[in-house]
Amino acid sequence: MPAATMEQIVALTKRRGFIFPGSDIYGGLQGTYDYGPLGVELKNNLKAAWWRANVYERDDMEGLDAAILMNRLTWKYSGHEDTFVDPLVDCRNCKSRWRADHIQGRCPNCGSTDLTDPRPFNMMFKTQVGPVADEHSFAYLRPETAQGIFVNFANVLATTSRKLPFGIAQMGKAFRNEINPRNFIFRVREFEQMEIEYFVMPGSEDEWHQRWLEDRLAWWRAMGLSGDNLQVYTVPPGELAHYSKATYDLMYRFPIGFEELEGIASRSDYDLGSHSKDQDRLGLTARVIENHASTARLTYFDQANNRHLTPFVIEPSAGVDRGVLALLTEAYDEQQIKALTPEREKAVADALAAFIKSVSRNDKLPAEQRDALLERSEAISRDLPVTLPQVIALLDMPGAGSIELSKKLRGQAEPALDEAFRTVLHLKPFLAPIKVAVLPLKRNNPEIVALARRIRKDLQFDGTMRTVYDDTGAIGRLYRRQDEIGTPFCITVDFDTLGQGKDATLQGTVTVRHRDTMDQERVPIAELRAYLGEKMK
Repeated sequence: MPAATMEQIVALTKRRGFIFPGSDIYGGLQGTYDYGPLGVELKNNLKAAWWRANVYERDDMEGLDAAILMNRLTWKYSGHEDTFVDPLVDCRNCKSRWRADHIQGRCPNCGSTDLTDPRPFNMMFKTQVGPVADEHSFAYLRPETAQGIFVNFANVLATTSRKLPFGIAQMGKAFRNEINPRNFIFRVREFEQMEIEYFVMPGSEDEWHQRWLEDRLAWWRAMGLSGDNLQVYTVPPGELAHYSKATYDLMYRFPIGFEELEGIASRSDYDLGSHSKDQDRLGLTARVIENHASTARLTYFDQANNRHLTPFVIEPSAGVDRGVLALLTEAYDEQQIKALTPEREKAVADALAAFIKSVSRNDKLPAEQRDALLERSEAISRDLPVTLPQVIALLDMPGAGSIELSKKLRGQAEPALDEAFRTVLHLKPFLAPIKVAVLPLKRNNPEIVALARRIRKDLQFDGTMRTVYDDTGAIGRLYRRQDEIGTPFCITVDFDTLGQGKDATLQGTVTVRHRDTMDQERVPIAELRAYLGEKMK
């Protein structure tokens, strides 16, 4: 079954080295996360797929990597200094701070309605540039990558001789001082974006807006996101950003519900017009801040009509981190592969019941933590044994570790999980952090080990098929581990491979196990690369 809660995703990512809390050994830093050995591979694979689809496979796109630090005037004339704000309120009772539009008049921490009036809070991080800290030496960490594209429009146009329509694509870090980062990597203070600014002739923007919507939906489906989990939200006129003529939000069904995965905005001529000099001579349709600081006129010469014009812009903008979270959510699956013995099932049920009773009687836990633990554990209890894998995520929830009976529950749950369940990440092979794991049937047999290591090296040699060697457990346990991290293929080298088994015809072949079906087949070593390469497509 898919993940029922965000905690299940969080538990897996930390346990298997996808994502860790930032600065964890010092108590963490809210809204920051570190990508571990597997997480960085998944993230890089997603970015590579995006770059390949939008830059390499199109003939109307250029790439860019602009600086994170930009002249402060960039953010003045883009409107961010005045409009990039959230409404901030304080709870007078518990002194916590919240976004007013997220809490509906009641503090989520203590339940109080005694809140301050909302006040604007600019989310841009300030930093110092140069050795002297004064009002003239500060800059901002960029809150988006888009402005780096707009201020480089003339540079790209001059050096590539592009004709409209064309786009500029960029991936990179952005920073937003969120009032309340939450929901794991969904809303954080430091994140990565995959953004395109696509420049079109005025009058053609509606057609291109629709085409980009269809392209982006198709791409996310190609990444493995199912149609049932994707929705298109047309942003109402009253909710549009100040620069937007129209916006589509691609919504994905995360464990927290449908939330934005990517925005596709029709931005009119606002952006290039905002950063241009001689604005009164450009015939702009958008309302912009009067700009006397820019040294460039960001226009395009339309040779067919012998005129300079300000292109309109379509912006598909996706968060890399939200993309990673969507892939993990979509791929996550808990499967019961054999029945539990009645004795084992009863032992888990009894331990869970005792845990629930202990939580309900605990008066030291904050009420919010106690209520969350009770709600989750009672939901698990109702549907045992199917929900057994959720116990591990339950025990990783805030406050669970302080319950003495949590150790007993973990001690009953983990052997039951090993016996009857597996967790699988059904990632597309080209996105999987590890493509192939090579496993020796017997790790103390020099011939088997040597051949297994040679196969790993041969498959890995050109860098297109990330392959690992693993001999840290029994074969069954190794299969479970690779299933859990999304490895699509496991190769087992055994005595038959060496010609020392009962069937001499199997010499020179290995067992290839498929993650999703658990099917196994013998494949000649000489044919492995071609066989796996075909399956990776």
